[in-house]
Amino acid sequence: MKLQRKNRLRATALGALAVSGALVLTACGSDDNTNGGGAGSGEKSASASNIDCGKAKGQLRASGSSAQKNAMDLWVKNYMAACSGVEINYNSSSSGEGIVAFNQGTVGFAGSDSALKPEEVAESKKACKTGQGINLPMVGGPVAIGYNLAGVDKLTLDAPTLAKIFDTKIKKWNDPAIAKLNEGVELPDKAIQAFHRSEDSGTTQNLGKYLGAAAADDWKYEAEKKWPAPGGQAASGSSGIAAQVKQVDGAIGYFELSYAKSQSIPTVAIETGGSAPAEATSENASKAIAAAKIKGTGKDLALDLDYTTKADGAYPLVLVTYEVVCDTGNKAETLDTVKSFLSYAASDDGQKILTEAGYAPIPTEINAKVRETVNSLS
Repeated sequence: MKLQRKNRLRATALGALAVSGALVLTACGSDDNTNGGGAGSGEKSASASNIDCGKAKGQLRASGSSAQKNAMDLWVKNYMAACSGVEINYNSSSSGEGIVAFNQGTVGFAGSDSALKPEEVAESKKACKTGQGINLPMVGGPVAIGYNLAGVDKLTLDAPTLAKIFDTKIKKWNDPAIAKLNEGVELPDKAIQAFHRSEDSGTTQNLGKYLGAAAADDWKYEAEKKWPAPGGQAASGSSGIAAQVKQVDGAIGYFELSYAKSQSIPTVAIETGGSAPAEATSENASKAIAAAKIKGTGKDLALDLDYTTKADGAYPLVLVTYEVVCDTGNKAETLDTVKSFLSYAASDDGQKILTEAGYAPIPTEINAKVRETVNSLS
């Protein structure tokens, strides 16, 4: 029976690798927004062959951020193809749910689009026993503002206008504020249908941080995971908002770029005061993330992002997804697998595929510290 199970796992892993290669080929063939070069399934096989499985074994459960789902899917497929007998189960829910699960001790790590709050760090000490939860930046990327407006395939907005749209202060697509930013574009006299997340979300919090910094006069809400403004319509997860935007003429919403790419949803360019509006691309997000500073202490690598950058080409509405782990006191039965898997995610190969999937790799200097910290987990 053990031999049969092992063979089944090996077959599953090999099949997963083939699917991963097919996914990347599809993305590269159909996407005109990514700035990364395409890599075929042969390169994915090479990446998988470079994975160090170490002493990884058994099943590793993780959960959290839906923004990183598409990156996590590729990582898991490549990793399981290389490490026979290991099963990584990532439940794409929300940042809030992931942190709750981590602090309850039911997952080996959590994905969160916002760094742990002080009270969440304090709560994590129960699960970590001898240590506490820390933030490891692993995935970067733009928070795309996707829209569905018949006849309009190019749209520019700025932070104050976005704030008024999501606060339901601007209600029509031909509002003078939108028209001023889009001279020559025929905007319809159509109601705006603004969608936001229904559950606690780090993506929501990052949008709030951006609007609070870049449109302080128009966005008076605290940057929290729970959607703060009245009105609008709610949907679950980044996938849920993307699905609604795709279906509803007049809709606008926010989600990680890969959801826009996979569903061919047009995205808003943001007027920042630079030489030209910044498009939501991996390259432009990297320009903004590269200016981030580490604000965490000790092994915590939480970042301070500049949401008001006017650097040419820098797309300011970005998020960084953290993998939350214990600095010490990780569960012995999953520690080796956590370290092996996250080492792959932070490796050159693991970071390389982020661009292909619509994400932005973590800047080299910061990522070097991530690798060092992962290696030190105990």
